[in-house]
Amino acid sequence: MTGEAIALPLIELAGSEQMGDAPWNEIFHPIGRRLIAHVDAVLRLEGRSVGADEMVELARAAGKPVFFGLAEVP
Repeated sequence: MTGEAIALPLIELAGSEQMGDAPWNEIFHPIGRRLIAHVDAVLRLEGRSVGADEMVELARAAGKPVFFGLAEVP
């Protein structure tokens, strides 16, 4: 499950016209942050992403395991 899968349809309904506009900022990252409370773990795939790095930190703060490759997932 990703925050994007939940947030993107809501962002469209809210009338967002571009990444970073008011509806985007109100919905996109807050959804991801809330999702951390409902997941068992985080799988962080490679690539640069400030948002994904934030999800890793939130998961760690919540005591959730963080994996960095499918081979690590039990």
